[in-house]
Amino acid sequence: MKKIPIRIPKNLPAFNALSNENIFVMPSETADKQDIRPLRILLLNLMPLKEVTETQFLRLLSNAPLQVDIEFLTVKSHTSKNTPKSYMDTFYKIFDEIKEDFFDGFIITGAPVEHLPFEKVDYWSELCKIMEWSKSHVQSTLHICWGAQAGLYYHFGIPKYTLSKKLSGIFTHKLSSPKSILIKGFDDYFYAPHSRYTEIRAEDIAKTPQLTVIAESDIAGVHLIKLDGCRQVFITGHCEYDRETLAEEYKRDVAKGLDIDIPCNYFPNDNPNEKPLFTWSAQANLLFSNWLNYCVYQSTPFDITKITKI
Repeated sequence: MKKIPIRIPKNLPAFNALSNENIFVMPSETADKQDIRPLRILLLNLMPLKEVTETQFLRLLSNAPLQVDIEFLTVKSHTSKNTPKSYMDTFYKIFDEIKEDFFDGFIITGAPVEHLPFEKVDYWSELCKIMEWSKSHVQSTLHICWGAQAGLYYHFGIPKYTLSKKLSGIFTHKLSSPKSILIKGFDDYFYAPHSRYTEIRAEDIAKTPQLTVIAESDIAGVHLIKLDGCRQVFITGHCEYDRETLAEEYKRDVAKGLDIDIPCNYFPNDNPNEKPLFTWSAQANLLFSNWLNYCVYQSTPFDITKITKI
């Protein structure tokens, strides 16, 4: 299959980073000359390090079956402490600017606010409006880590539970629904990173019949959940993470004096001075390719204003 590029502004820092990795990215100026309709993907970036998160997700979106047009969204009710305002003003939009638009796909990232009840998060009210809007303006929404917990809580009332200690590392997962289109081509067992202090429990998901658990771990618990028709997908881990992401988080936590365990199954010999093993990249790329292909590209109407409400 011919690899088609992701379309992003040439001055976005991720453009050079991905180009240096030999990933095909196309400047918006060039893409505008192509006579095709790109998939419109919206990314709500709630993570502190915006540039890092952008690059991680853009890397996974690079194997799309069609040209992918990316737009970045931020919340108005929270000011980023780690990214300059000039950067946010240049590359990000707020909800009021896109609420009349329609998108083929939507990604809601994780966020470092697990210690708070959902209603205590300063942008919770705004996020609820965005999640409600997504039901009528997006063909398929992908929720990541805390974004998955927030989506399951808002849409279905499924609670999160605080763990006794941080769950961090690379964990083995098994397929619970092996015929799902989301995991086409997956091995029976696969690896995925987790980094969180809270969890969603399978028994609560089972109370909502329109939800299906697709993959889970004996240690990390439920990992991949979908709504019937794949209009909503929930991932409790961080398959978008780079090789070094968990290492950087671990070193940050140690520097803060936190009582933190070494991430499981990550450093060779559990030695933080050794180069981490990268064991989840292929499955992560396949998952995003399947989502874009089956849940977005082959499901969305050509006229995306015709998207039906969930």
